[in-house]
Amino acid sequence: MTARTTRRTTAKSRIAAVCAIAVAGTMLLTACGDQTKGGTKASEPTKSSSGASSPADLLPADIKAKGVITVGSDIAYPPVEFKDKSGKVVGIDPDLGAALGKELGVRFEFENGTFDTLISGLRAKRYQLAMSAMTDTKDRQEGIDSETKKKVGEGVDFVDYFTAGVSIYTKKGDDKGIKTWSDLCGKKIAVQRGTVSHDLAKAEAKKCTGGKTIAIESYDTDLEAQTRLRSGGADAGSSDFPVAAYAVKTSGGGKDFQLVGEQVEAAPYGIAVAKGNDQLTKAVQAALDALIKNGEYGKIIAKWGVEAGAVTEAKINGGS
Repeated sequence: MTARTTRRTTAKSRIAAVCAIAVAGTMLLTACGDQTKGGTKASEPTKSSSGASSPADLLPADIKAKGVITVGSDIAYPPVEFKDKSGKVVGIDPDLGAALGKELGVRFEFENGTFDTLISGLRAKRYQLAMSAMTDTKDRQEGIDSETKKKVGEGVDFVDYFTAGVSIYTKKGDDKGIKTWSDLCGKKIAVQRGTVSHDLAKAEAKKCTGGKTIAIESYDTDLEAQTRLRSGGADAGSSDFPVAAYAVKTSGGGKDFQLVGEQVEAAPYGIAVAKGNDQLTKAVQAALDALIKNGEYGKIIAKWGVEAGAVTEAKINGGS
């Protein structure tokens, strides 16, 4: 569920994060139903670290009055957002949403939707925010289709809150000789539709020579892509690094998958806001900065074992 243009920046494998996820990743992967709502109770806003005012002072009046921010999310991407065995929405994003809501004095209410419809949901005002391991890219900011390079919408603004690369994984003990993206030529990969992994596979397929190509199977959710690989229907899968590492640790008790090669395409995750909602964008930025400064952000990131992706400030539209 990351975003959608290719950024050729190779990142070193975050071995420390894999080990940390190995400790944190104890919950089972579960599929999610549609239109699940989750959130925390509204609470009194706190003063920002500057002491001058609360981030809640920046919120638009209609959101203050309602007391709720509706967040579009594809809730099938552990450990970023998913349902636990009891059906509760959990993960990095829901925890950060709850903390941001506390800073802003509102409740963050997560609504489930397929990843490739979240931006259109913002435009249609079904959501005020989209928070779903979504990569901040210039194409998304400008409303450009990453494949055709044509203008398809007004674009969105992002408040960046995490950094992650993309990883390839295979069945455990059977990597099919796959170490890099170029090794996928002549093989089949399962990915989630509309993600950086999907874009990378399509871009790499165009480079294949000798009559080979990459057979790409795309699915609505990453869990469906994992199921395809697990059943032997594909040679490899690809997801954002934290998600791939979590799947490697938890699927089949750690016996199903293995990571291969290094991460690529390191880039920021952003909380998406429809263009023109500058007040809301600045309020979320101020709330995230407050969480970073008071240590709450660090606690949440550490809880999920992904400290290697932590940011030190909340940037707006920091993606390239």
